[in-house]
Amino acid sequence: MVSFQPETLFHIGSFKITNTLIDTLLVDAVLVSLCVMISKNIKIIPGLFQNSVEMILQAFYEITESVAQEKAKKIFPYFMSFFIFILLANWSGLIPGVNSIGFYEHGKLIPALRSTTSDLNTTLGLALVSAVATHTMSINALGLKEYLSRYFSFNPINLFIGVLEIISELTKVISLSFRLFGNIFAGEIVLITVSSIFSFLFPLPFLLLEVIVGLVQALVFSMLTMSFMAILSTSHHEAQAHASS
Repeated sequence: MVSFQPETLFHIGSFKITNTLIDTLLVDAVLVSLCVMISKNIKIIPGLFQNSVEMILQAFYEITESVAQEKAKKIFPYFMSFFIFILLANWSGLIPGVNSIGFYEHGKLIPALRSTTSDLNTTLGLALVSAVATHTMSINALGLKEYLSRYFSFNPINLFIGVLEIISELTKVISLSFRLFGNIFAGEIVLITVSSIFSFLFPLPFLLLEVIVGLVQALVFSMLTMSFMAILSTSHHEAQAHASS
């Protein structure tokens, strides 16, 4: 049975080192290594790998530009960072040995590695980072006075709308974190259950499904973040101008 919370492998003082934390560090190490490798091998005349990376980045930038328009340059780094990290984190749980290699404690298997996005702590952390980055960008783009006017007003009707906006921002964090966590955690349970019953060929369609789910969930999280950033960085006057045009 898969544990709802991550399993603790050992302690450093009072700090718990869990299998999802180890997975996070490994994903980070892969990302840093890829960044260093790519940056050291950039060429004026690109090879196949560099050309493929540039084409993918260009496609994603065009998606960002279609939504955020002139704000795309500021939003794109956040969009791609969330997408790449979440994608690798989701797919890390599909590597053979993850969730199945570990040690037994009180008759229960404690896996040495577990996908970090199957841990609500990770997905909630990502959602909070997304929210903080979004509101910081909004303040920088609009100024503190106009930013606060979204939520606070002397007009009772506008004040009520502002309260609803605050509740909406809180539900965004809950929605982002639980959507990602729920899909990856459920997929983890399905794969472990199917693999324990059928050890050959039959789990492959489920594995392929989880590859697609991992990609879709990374896209959903990053694109929602991009949309929130674009919306909250747009002033009322700009929004009205776009609507009238």
